[in-house]
Amino acid sequence: MFTVTELAKRSDTTIHAVRYYTRLGILRPERNPDNGYRLYQPREVGWLRFVQQAKHLGYTLGEIREIMHDSDQGQSPCPRVREILQKRIKENRQKLEESMALQTRMEQALGKWNNMPDGIPDGHSVCHLIETFGKNSDSKNN
Repeated sequence: MFTVTELAKRSDTTIHAVRYYTRLGILRPERNPDNGYRLYQPREVGWLRFVQQAKHLGYTLGEIREIMHDSDQGQSPCPRVREILQKRIKENRQKLEESMALQTRMEQALGKWNNMPDGIPDGHSVCHLIETFGKNSDSKNN
């Protein structure tokens, strides 16, 4: 059995992470009846390494907890793992496309603004650069 500090050292993580994962229910220590210290089973080292690998793949701690629960229940978590990752890939691809569209708009704006003079706010305009970009650009760039 390991203390928080020993578990953190063996799993190459911090004591803060061990305590946080314990609060979330990802790790489930026992209490030492003599002093009340949390004691972790050696298998918790593997759980912590699994958490780190799953986080590296983009899984949230909530998802990791669900995956670990499936495993604890003797059920294969693999279908859930695939489903989550497929969903995340789709979401990431959409975010990338949105980011690329924003990048294109930004580059177009800067290119257009290179030939425009600076303006001074006149009570009707804050910054004519931004205000004129949408007016003169096609609707898909707005």
